[in-house]
Formats: sequence, structure tokens, C-alpha cells
Amino acid sequence: MTQIESPKVVKKKLFSPIWLLPIVALALGAWLGVKSIKESGIEIIVHFPNAVGIDIGKTLVKYQGLTVGKVTDISIDNELSGVNVKIIMDYRSEPFLNKNSKFWLVTPKASITGIEGLDTLFSGNYIAVQPGDGSSASEFVALKDAPTMLPDTNGVLITLTTSKLGSLDIGSMVFYRQIPVGKVVNYRLIDSGTINISTFIEQQYAHLVTQESQFWNVSGLKIDASMSGIKVNTESLASLLAGGISFNSVANSAAAQNGDNFVLYPDEQSAVKGIEFTLLADNADEINQGSTLVYRGIDVGKIHQTQLTENGVKFLAKFDSQYQHLLNADTQFWIAGADISLEGVKHAARLITGSVVNVLPGVSDNALPQEYQLQSQAPDLMQASQLTIKLTSDEHSGLNAGAEVRYKQMPIGEISQVKLSDDFSRVEYSVDIQPEYSSLLTVDSYFVSESALAIDASLDGVKVKTRDINTLLAGAVSLVPGKAKAVVKPQAKFSLYQSADQALTALNKSSMSTLALDSIDGAGLAHGSPVYYKKMRIGSVSEVNWNSQTDKFSITVAIQKRFTNLVRSNSVFWRNDAASINASLSGIDVDIAPLEGALKGSISLGLLPENQQGNQTRLYDSKELALKQAKAITLSLPADAKVAAKAAIRYQGHQVGVIQQVKLNQDLANLTVSAYLYGEYAQHFTKEDSEFFVVDAQISLVGIKAPETLITGPYIGVLPGTSERQATQFDGLLAARYDADIDEDALKVTLVDSQLGSIKIGTPIFFRGIAIGQVDGYSLSYNGNQVLMYSHIEKQYAHLVNQTSQFWDASGIKLEVGIFSGAQIETGSLETLLSGGISVVTEEVTDKTNQLALDERFTLHNKMKAEWRKWKPEQVKPL
Repeated sequence: MTQIESPKVVKKKLFSPIWLLPIVALALGAWLGVKSIKESGIEIIVHFPNAVGIDIGKTLVKYQGLTVGKVTDISIDNELSGVNVKIIMDYRSEPFLNKNSKFWLVTPKASITGIEGLDTLFSGNYIAVQPGDGSSASEFVALKDAPTMLPDTNGVLITLTTSKLGSLDIGSMVFYRQIPVGKVVNYRLIDSGTINISTFIEQQYAHLVTQESQFWNVSGLKIDASMSGIKVNTESLASLLAGGISFNSVANSAAAQNGDNFVLYPDEQSAVKGIEFTLLADNADEINQGSTLVYRGIDVGKIHQTQLTENGVKFLAKFDSQYQHLLNADTQFWIAGADISLEGVKHAARLITGSVVNVLPGVSDNALPQEYQLQSQAPDLMQASQLTIKLTSDEHSGLNAGAEVRYKQMPIGEISQVKLSDDFSRVEYSVDIQPEYSSLLTVDSYFVSESALAIDASLDGVKVKTRDINTLLAGAVSLVPGKAKAVVKPQAKFSLYQSADQALTALNKSSMSTLALDSIDGAGLAHGSPVYYKKMRIGSVSEVNWNSQTDKFSITVAIQKRFTNLVRSNSVFWRNDAASINASLSGIDVDIAPLEGALKGSISLGLLPENQQGNQTRLYDSKELALKQAKAITLSLPADAKVAAKAAIRYQGHQVGVIQQVKLNQDLANLTVSAYLYGEYAQHFTKEDSEFFVVDAQISLVGIKAPETLITGPYIGVLPGTSERQATQFDGLLAARYDADIDEDALKVTLVDSQLGSIKIGTPIFFRGIAIGQVDGYSLSYNGNQVLMYSHIEKQYAHLVNQTSQFWDASGIKLEVGIFSGAQIETGSLETLLSGGISVVTEEVTDKTNQLALDERFTLHNKMKAEWRKWKPEQVKPL
């Protein structure tokens, strides 16, 4: 039976969530529509003279490097005078699109001051915008050039006014004491005679520009050619190439503000303030515009203008600012030209340059008059009493009467007379010093003759010094004041030197400390060779003398006074090589002397530790020998000895000296070797019985003896002596004694055989196959019947050998053949087979009864006996 379920009634909902989807879609669409309209951009039109460099869809609009728009269309304007460029600007730029906003095209421009718009070389031309104020606008007219923009947001923008632009351009630098502090950002012609130059000064330097600052043009070169020489002046390389402006800063003056105007002067002399005044004269025969005002030989101003008056001529003159203090109420002026007389021509340069106006400052504190009288002759005040002195010289310096006496190139007097001294030994010059300069002279003053042209060629370079034409015609003398305070009396005598170098040499010679050094040769030195301390010059060689009796040289050295404290008990001297190269297995050491010393030869002074005594009378051959206080010795060797200079002298592998020179004697049979032993070892090896011998490589089947000499070359070995007597001359050997290198504690034995056989120096002695000693040498016995082989047993094995020991030759192969016994072959180890060897065996334990005495002798058997194989004593090594 089927059961039917009754229907369930559900109440229908009035709102379904699915209805939210259209609402959300509608809201999202509305938001996107509003956002699209808002961000669609703002369309503006900018009028340009032409469309060169502007591309639709490519040319961007940028503000401080940020893209804010793009060109979308270009069309010709209705008047055919340009093009209208349609631009879509970013919607966020709307607040900046105002009436005074400016647009211009940025393209790369190269000039001598630099490259503008460099970024357009990679990104292409773009339109730059500068936001402005005013009401909102959508149409603009582009500028032909970029506006006057500040290179930085902080700084001062000022305007300079000038009549000529000269070499200035946009980008030209502004200098203060040759430091760039700003640049020219724009210039424009105001009227037919005025140019305004907009100049920007960086903020950090803005305080230097004050209301009273003066600006002047420093572009290019300024050449001042006169009889005194040619002066070439330029502010910097940048101003030479691109033009430049310089200015001064006036203390206690208010700082300049943006927009302030200044005059740009053509040069510094015109810019810097001075003091102007008027001179009156009857005529202008000798003075013209540009004539110089002179005080004590120094140009202190110029005549800037000449005017004709009813009674004569009026000159408008100006003192340079640094000399304006010379103008007082009673300052006097007079005309001075060349003075031609029988004694010669004074101020000959004025024959070409014209007369000058001499100035004599006054002392009055009254107000300055409006006009000054220009006199035709010097006032009597200039003829006041003068200080007369005498200069003496070994020879005439070419100076004539009328020659100027100068101090720091300012005239302070002149030579009035030249004559020979009463004994005709010297030349005397009478000199008149102006009274106001007499205080410059002290009792230790001296004078130096000047040359019109002086050329100093040395290792430091070539220096050329010139003086004016007066020096060329009459000569001149310079005063070098001393440090004394004693008053100079009239007719006092002073020395006149031909040059500053001669004066310094003479003065230094009296204050230098001298000492004599002994050397085996001249060491390549001469007069003037420098003496160094740590490569700083402290003196020089004054003379080099050869002693014929000792065949040695005496070198006199002069040390400057301020360095004499370096010559003390621990001082040493050595000669310098131009270049020293010390190559060894540990590396290469290169030492190069100063250039002057390399060419002239030189000496160095060094100091040993305070507790060591140096030798201040010897000139060592090298720094190493000096610092090690080496002692000279002489060796005599056979002529076939293979030794060379610079070879070492060694004791048990340690260097204790060096060979300095190897010379073949006239007899051709011997060598004389000059060598040095280092001071700390010399006392051990200069004893009369010390032994010297040649150490060279010896190659045999046993091995290589002294293998290091294959690289370094042969050297000299040495053994210390025991004698109380000292010596400096020794006879050397071609080889060391056989026991030279044997330890004193080794056990020495002598083996005796009728033949040497294959035994050689170095043949090992084996005990049960282990080497315990070796053969050190051999010789024939006195009667010639035996061979004596001198050997030793090393200390640690000495207890293995005693009077019961037996030695036999274990070299090579021993073959015995018998008819009934057959053949017996006996060989040792491979080493003894190749290089030979001696074996030893001991029968009894070593004790006091069978210990070996000094240099015991043993028979060297030719083979081992059979019973010896049974000997196996248990030896005890002594403690």
C-alpha cells in the first residue's frame, strides 16, 4: 500500500539576494565612468612658431623630469604664422594651467659652456612647462627660448649692466677668488647701449654678494706688455674658454637681494675703488692719458683724463685703492723722465714709455684740496741727508754709478762711485741709502749683484729670471738684511756677492761643521756631492784628496749647522749607489738614490742604536756594512779559486761578512780578496788562527755537497780561531779541512787500508745498515805504505763503537768463485753499491775498559768475516 506524503506549504520571500548583482554592476559602471571622465585628461592648445622637433604621439610634456602630457595633434593656425599644438595634459595638472604658465620646446644645444638638454639625445625633444599664476587657461603661446630659470630653488638672482657682452654667454661661470659660485642664466639687450645679464649666485655663496660688491669681466687673456716685462693673466681655464665674471665682497655691507642691479666693469682695475684727484700743470708736453703715478718705483695709479683749461692743463688722476692712503693734503707730485748725463742714462726705460709722475706722500691731517700742482722738478725734500756705505767685491760686477740699490725690488738707494781699493785687491762701491731705509741695514747684512737675465739650469728644472731695462743698462744690487740689531755707521763696509748662491755658500761655509772620512777609493765623489740623512740633504762634500803613501782617499764633508747634532758617537757614513738591487731567494730589494746624488755621487749618514759605538772617520762601501759596523780584512787565495765580489762569508750557514772586491795579483798565481766581517762577529773571525776556505758544490754518487752554491755561487767559509792575537790578513784554502764541519762532540777515528779503493770523502759508515758517520778526508801515511781515512761517528752513535769494533769495506759487489765451493756473491745496500760504504760491527758492550781514545786507528778489512755476524751485544746509551 502506497503512502502519499502531504504537501508542505512554504511562504514566498519578498527579496532575493540575486537582485543585488544589477545594483552593484550599475554602481561599478557609474564609478568607472566618472573615473574615466575625470582622468581623461585636459586638452590645451599651445601656439609654436613651427613644428620642427614636435611629433604627434611622441613628443611629451614634462615638468621637472616628470611626464605630465603628450602631443595629440598639430595644425596650422589661421594666420599661417605658426602651428597650434594640441596637448592632452594629465588631469592632475589642472591647478597649474593658468594664464601665466609658460611652455617652450627643449632641444639639445651645444656651446662652449656645455650641452643643454642632454637628456633629449636619448628621449627626443620634449615640451617643458613652468607653472604660473592667474586665472585658468587652455590656450598658450610658447616661448622661443627657455625663461630665466634659477639653476636651484635657493640662491640670489641679480642683474649686471654692461655696454658689451664680450665673451660671456649663458652658462659662463661667476667666480669669487677663483672659486665658481654661480653662473650667467640669461642676457638681453635693453636699448642700443645697455645689456642686462641675469646672474644666479648659489645659496651657500649668496652672503658674499653685498650692496657694495663690484663685478668685472675676467673672460679670455689679459696681456700687459711693458718695459718691465710681459704679464699674462687669466682667471681660470674655464673663463678662458667660456668667459667668466669675478667680484669682490665688501665687509660690513648689507647682503644683496634678488633683483639687485650692479655694474659689470671691463676689468678689475676699473672695478676696484680708488681715490680720484686733479693735477694742474702749465702744459702736457711729457704727461698724457695713461701716464703712471709712481712711488718708490711702484706703480700706484694712472692719469685717466687730460683737459685743457684757460691757464694750462688739468689732469684727472686716480690712486689704486690699496695706495689711496698716500694722498694727503701736502702730498707732492712732479714729473720724472729719463736722466741723461755723462755718467750714463738713468731710468732709460722712460725714453720709450714716457715720463712718469713721481709721488711724495705728505703727513698733514688737513682736508684734501680739490687740486694739486704738478711740479716739473723733484722737491728739495728728496735731497735730505743719506747714509753712505761701502760695498767690497773680489771683482767688478758690471755695476756703474747710478745703479739702483733695492730691497724686495724697491729702490732704497743707488751707487754713487765705483773704484779699486787702495791696495788694488778689491773693488769698492760707494752707496747712498735713502734715510728712511737706513734702519734696514744691520752689521750682518750683505748685498747681491742682480743680473738682467739669470738662467738657472739644474736637476730641478730650468729657471729664467729677468729684470727691467735699468738693470740691463746700469746693473742693480739687492740688500739682504741680517738679524743683528747693531746700528750701522756711515762708511761701514759690506760684502757684495756675485749671486745669491755664492752668498749662501760663503755664509754657510763659516757655520758648517766639517769632518774627514777615509775611503779605499774616491767613491765617485767630487766637490758638491750631497750628503743625505734619510734622503734629506744635510751637507755636501767640500773636497776629495788622495794620500799617495797609504793609497787611500780622504773625503772632507761639511754638515750644515742645524744638523751637526746628527754627528755623534753612534753615527756612521756610507757611499750611495745610483741604484742598488739585492736579489735573493727571499725576494728583490731595489734602492734608488735621489737624482742629484745619482748623478754626482753621494754619501748617507745613519745612526746605530744608542748603545753601539760607530766610526765617524770611515766611509763604508754600503749601508749594510755601515750599519753592521763591518771590519775590513784581506784574504789571499789561489788564482783558480772561484769567488766573486758580493759573495757571502758564512759560518755554519750564517752570513758573517761579504766579499767587496776580488783582484788577480800581478804574479797570476794568487787572488787578493778585499772583504768585510760584520762588526758583531768580527772579533771571533779576526783571530790570527781563524781559517777561511772556498765552499763550492761537489757532485758525486754520494750526493751534492753545498747544493745552495749551485744557485748563489761559491762563497767563503770561515772557522773561528782561538788565538789571543788579532789579524786582518789571512791565507785562504780552496777547500775546508776535512774536520772543519764536524761537531766537536763527534767520535773521531782513523781507518787504515793499503788502498783507497772506492772510498771517497763523504762515504757513509753503516751500523746494521744505518748511517752513523762518514769519511771526512784521507791521506797517505808518512811512509807511503798505507792510506789513512779520517772519519767520525756522530755523537748519538758513539757508544756503538769501541776497541772491539771491526770495520770493513762494504762498497760494490764482492764475488768469490771456487772449484769446489762454488760462487759467492756479497753486496751491500743499493746506496753502498752505487756510492760505496763502510760497515762496522762491535763485539762487546762499550764500557770504561774498552772506550776509544782520541783518534783511534782501525784496520779497514776488505770484507766481513763470518763470526762477526754473531756479534750482538746489547749496548746501553750513556745518559
